[in-house]
Amino acid sequence: MNGLNRSSQESLPTSQQVEHSHNHSTDHEHEHPDHAVQGDSVHPHVHSEESLRRIVNRLARIEGHIRGIKTMVQQNTPCPDVLLQIAAVRGALDRVARIVLDEHLTECIARAAQEGNIDTEIAQLKAALDRFLP
Repeated sequence: MNGLNRSSQESLPTSQQVEHSHNHSTDHEHEHPDHAVQGDSVHPHVHSEESLRRIVNRLARIEGHIRGIKTMVQQNTPCPDVLLQIAAVRGALDRVARIVLDEHLTECIARAAQEGNIDTEIAQLKAALDRFLP
């Protein structure tokens, strides 16, 4: 199969298959290092363990997919096949970014609005989007 193994051929989940869990009975807090560097007030970002698990699992699948692409290149797989797999990884990364952004908007921005520091949070989000978007 031109150097493709089964795991690198499996299609990555679509955005319609993504489920969001906002059950915060087992919350996880982390601080974003960029916040401290920018000198803005640092607040904890709280995400459910289930949400973190789903994101980490998606990233692990993407990591495996990238290893599959590396194998394809090492085995001289035709370039169009390699490019197709790279496009699949790009799409999967975009879906992970969408999940992270969606959770940030629904959880972190909403929390900042309730706490009265929405302006700082919006400024930080804009700065992150400036780095993320081409």
